[in-house]
Amino acid sequence: MQLFYNPSISADIQEFAFDKEESKHIIKVLRKKTGDILHVTNGLGFIFQTEIILAIETKCTVKIVQVKKANPRNFHLHLAVAPTKMNDRYEWFLEKATEIGVSEITPIICDHSERKQIKLDRFEKIVVSAMKQSNQYYLPKLNEAITFKELMKNEHQGQLLIAHCEETNKKLLKEIVQPQSDVTILIGPEGDFSTNEIEIALHNSFIPISLGHNRLRTETAAIVACHSVVFVNELA
Repeated sequence: MQLFYNPSISADIQEFAFDKEESKHIIKVLRKKTGDILHVTNGLGFIFQTEIILAIETKCTVKIVQVKKANPRNFHLHLAVAPTKMNDRYEWFLEKATEIGVSEITPIICDHSERKQIKLDRFEKIVVSAMKQSNQYYLPKLNEAITFKELMKNEHQGQLLIAHCEETNKKLLKEIVQPQSDVTILIGPEGDFSTNEIEIALHNSFIPISLGHNRLRTETAAIVACHSVVFVNELA
């Protein structure tokens, strides 16, 4: 099934039109015509079965013929991950984490961060594309970049975990993560979290964890953490 995305669609409307760019893609590239069925989500768990009633490149209009609501996940996975020096590595993480099943992502600027600015608009497009490609109906929440200290001031629910490389007593993620519960995991930059940041996190009730024996890149560590949490919940 090919999935389309429109954040403004809701169950209380009867028809709507795609924007010019999406309309052109549907009609000219995909060669859809009047009477064809399109499946659309608004990223909030709804799946709309629609029928094209006006097949023009500038304003493809559809009517809603059926509405369903997908069951929400019984856990919330929030990954707070430092932007990588090479932007394409972070974009790869965003794509794969969305496909796997992350709920929320926050880019965090740390003491050792080499990249301190991000292009949120581009990141959002990548997340939307990955959601559609993997046929999911819930769009992960993508937050604006904040500093590590700002993140520590925010209130977090559920398990609070930090993955770092310092030689301290740490528990394996797969052994500590609790299924069907909220979890926030912090992943640092290429130079790891600073000692001060680790101390601040521990002071704020974050538990240090290990993702395995190998030293992982930032984006790899984030994917391993994402998959581990989702896998544990799928087994529950």
